[in-house]
Amino acid sequence: MLGFWASLLLLAYFGVVVVIDMEYKLILHPVSIFGAVLGAVIGIYLHGWQTTLLGGVAGYGIMFALYALGAGWLWLMSRRRGEKVDDVALGYGDVNLSGILGLILGWPGIIVGLTLAILIGGVVSLVYLLIMVVLRKYRLFSAIPYGPFLIAGTVLLIFFRDALQSLFN
Repeated sequence: MLGFWASLLLLAYFGVVVVIDMEYKLILHPVSIFGAVLGAVIGIYLHGWQTTLLGGVAGYGIMFALYALGAGWLWLMSRRRGEKVDDVALGYGDVNLSGILGLILGWPGIIVGLTLAILIGGVVSLVYLLIMVVLRKYRLFSAIPYGPFLIAGTVLLIFFRDALQSLFN
């Protein structure tokens, strides 16, 4: 649906986000601003401006609510344990990225995209946890970058939508 050049630009953007998030556990604001512009252009091209805007607001809002719940949970656990927890459950860059992905996927596509991201993230995190326990390197409250999972769900919906639909039909 996007064409070669738009797909290449989008995948390059996704690659930058994944590499930076995996390396530094950050999604930088300049990268988010560029992504918002790119996401708005692609979203309007694919869905029109209303669906695009609603998807962006929904993606941002849903992840902001999860961000707030995670921050509250970590605060509660750190008080209960009597030790400060340095990592966050979900970074604010992930909230911004979800808004960008909402612009790209539109409404209600962002709901499916976030659901896929949560499922992929859960499976990968479980495998990672099991490996760390077996290797005796497990550390409580260790952070795993979430941006790659958000992007994986979006890539599946954009580039493999037909395969997903045939899989579930």
